[in-house]
Amino acid sequence: MGTHVIKMPDIGEGIAEVELAQWHVKVGDLVVEDQVLADVMTDKAMVDIPSPVHGKVISLGGQPGEVMAVGSILISIEVEGAGNLKASDQLVKEPAPIKEAAPVVVAPKVEAAPVLESKPAAACRPAPQAPVARDADERPLASPAVRKHALDLGIQLRLVQGSGPAGRILHEDLDAYLAQGNQRAHGGSAPSGYAQRHDEEQIPVIGMRRKIAQRMQEATQRAAHFSYVEEIDVTAVEELRAHLNEKHGATRGKLTLLPFLVRALVVALRDFPQINARYDDEAQVITRHGAVHVGVATQSDVGLMVPVVRHAEARSLWDSAAEIARLATAARSGKAARDELSGSTITLTSLGALGGIVSTPVLNLPEVAIVGVNKIVERPMVIKGQVVIRKMMNLSSSFDHRVVDGMDAALFIQAIRGLLEQPASLFVE
Repeated sequence: MGTHVIKMPDIGEGIAEVELAQWHVKVGDLVVEDQVLADVMTDKAMVDIPSPVHGKVISLGGQPGEVMAVGSILISIEVEGAGNLKASDQLVKEPAPIKEAAPVVVAPKVEAAPVLESKPAAACRPAPQAPVARDADERPLASPAVRKHALDLGIQLRLVQGSGPAGRILHEDLDAYLAQGNQRAHGGSAPSGYAQRHDEEQIPVIGMRRKIAQRMQEATQRAAHFSYVEEIDVTAVEELRAHLNEKHGATRGKLTLLPFLVRALVVALRDFPQINARYDDEAQVITRHGAVHVGVATQSDVGLMVPVVRHAEARSLWDSAAEIARLATAARSGKAARDELSGSTITLTSLGALGGIVSTPVLNLPEVAIVGVNKIVERPMVIKGQVVIRKMMNLSSSFDHRVVDGMDAALFIQAIRGLLEQPASLFVE
């Protein structure tokens, strides 16, 4: 038997270190060739690390969340034959097996009840009682202080068993009722929505979540954000979309609103090239792009990802729709390639039906603009003196004020508005 050592691979792009995001195996597991052993995170994407051999895992070289240098030992596998561990390498102590990290759960804190030396502990407070069934109009006996205490705790006094004279409810009875509620909440038969909880859970910020946090913090610290919100009447473009889906949906695929928005961006950017740009604030250089590479913010199980629809300026509605669907599927399944998650020149973000009324999207640096789409709602509008029902939608967009002037941002969004409200203009060259 020998040992096959897998080192952190050189993923390219000049990356010297990567973050270990997740193990898919543990010490003692039997693995086969091409089985995914771990996920590592670069600045741009999640990368699978497959096994090149069959064997048994004997040690792991890091914990999830650890930043590891390219070339460092990632995992050691026991294999048939000599393996690839050189004699000189065997003098180096193998890394000790590392158990997989898991969220730390802090057990509920339980404070012991005070015990008087002159009495047994059981005599200091009444035993927990089950809720009492009283009529809704029955007023149980209790002092004003107890009533206020019960109100603060959210306890209905008519459910509490009193241990005082004539069944009067005491402060101790409230404590006993809460204790009984906690017991029910931890496996008893009658759950209570008012039971106190003291459990805590600590979740390490690693992998994609760490990258998202870093990028959001960097964007808000470095860029001079400002937002601009405008409402758009999308009745006409929605009617066009429904017509095209009815006529061509079976053969060309169904269209959502996103391809129309991508087309509106492409046409509007012809007159606002300063918005289709990336700003290198270290080199103090603004690069304006002729190509429109639209990042489409996509929620996945591991967090927010932004796959890129490249050369949107050269795509038809159905071509854009197919590419958006393909990239979204790749991102959500974790199969998007690194080059599919980088190089955007402007970003489109939407929460779909959960889009709310207004949002303030954060820039996807080094871009200087992001267009946010809010939900479509039907509202009464006054058109030519008549009240009519129209489909309305807000665009909530953010810009980098270091590069984009407020007037240009407003005119750009107004241009998009005009294109969507008169959708035939999207296709006039």
